[in-house]
Amino acid sequence: MAGHQHEGKVGSTHQLSATTAGPGGPWQSTEKGDVVCYYGNRGEPEPIILTPGTYGLSNALLETPWRKLCFGKQLFLQVVEQSQALPKDALVTQLLDVLNNEEAQLPDPAIEDQGQEYVLPILSKYAAVCVRCPNYGTRTNTIILVDADGHVTFTERSMLDKDPSRWETTTHEFTLQS
Repeated sequence: MAGHQHEGKVGSTHQLSATTAGPGGPWQSTEKGDVVCYYGNRGEPEPIILTPGTYGLSNALLETPWRKLCFGKQLFLQVVEQSQALPKDALVTQLLDVLNNEEAQLPDPAIEDQGQEYVLPILSKYAAVCVRCPNYGTRTNTIILVDADGHVTFTERSMLDKDPSRWETTTHEFTLQS
């Protein structure tokens, strides 16, 4: 799941063509003139310019309509609604909780159809925001917060030695140059 922050609001749910103009005019995603794009190794051959909103990304293309992705976005938006009242550390903790939700979102025909022979044996685990299976699953969570002044807090939580009981969290802070 990926969140995208624009103008103090975190990331919407539509895949847009590269010709879509943002509020700053053609080829701009923000009023400041920034261009934010989605590009992957599958799907569209050109980057897709994103307008302000909330986008979901799982182990497929941007906005693949999996129930776990929709559920994760719902949880994410609930945290965002409270975010102004939370200290930064509490916000990061709540966002990590969203990314580590193991509640299966079944039934989900979209997931079941995608890789039947591989997914069906682990479907109850695979259909959660956070996947925990032997030899497959979530190994890293990343939270990137950017405030209106360009101050970035980059937090990453990574599994150690393929052991789901051992994690390391690192945080880096810096300011974007204008």
